[in-house]
Amino acid sequence: MQEQYVWITTRRIRPGLLEEFQRAWRPESHPDGMSRAFAYWSDDGEEVTGVSFWDSKESCDTWRASDDEARRRAAMTPYVVEEQESFYRGRELAIPEG
Repeated sequence: MQEQYVWITTRRIRPGLLEEFQRAWRPESHPDGMSRAFAYWSDDGEEVTGVSFWDSKESCDTWRASDDEARRRAAMTPYVVEEQESFYRGRELAIPEG
């Protein structure tokens, strides 16, 4: 199976500000090298996990160092209480048919 490169970020959001955070979260431009992105949020709207798939670690690092990403992160800052993020390599696991 093909190796995948994934950036995962989990943020705790100030209560009641999920919609505002979501507007600030979207990048101005599509990052080069990003193939897919997903967002997941808790029932109370106070925790958001973003998962993005990249063609390489270098593509992700280039985006993270870009001016567009710096502006995006600055726009999110008023809504974020806490943030954790990491880069991973891995692959899809085969699920046996039952």
